[in-house]
Amino acid sequence: MNKGELVDAIAEKANVSKKHADAVLTAALEAIMEAVSSGEKVTLVGFGSFEPRERKAREGRNPKTGDKMEIPATKVPAFSPGKLFKEKVAPQ
Repeated sequence: MNKGELVDAIAEKANVSKKHADAVLTAALEAIMEAVSSGEKVTLVGFGSFEPRERKAREGRNPKTGDKMEIPATKVPAFSPGKLFKEKVAPQ
């Protein structure tokens, strides 16, 4: 499912126009990205949590030459699914 298909599904379920559904989805995604990029954790009960995580510096290899190289530490966005989401995907 791409963003357009998600907008269509939201519009149908919420009984709103596609234009309105697109605006709301875009605003929600932007708000989540802004919060996570500023170091906050965003929790949507039943769905999951978005948070920034620290990735440690590590040693890697150049695939072309095989030479060792240092990969610097960085922050990455992470998603952890909630209990209801996990149960929906893999019913017990």
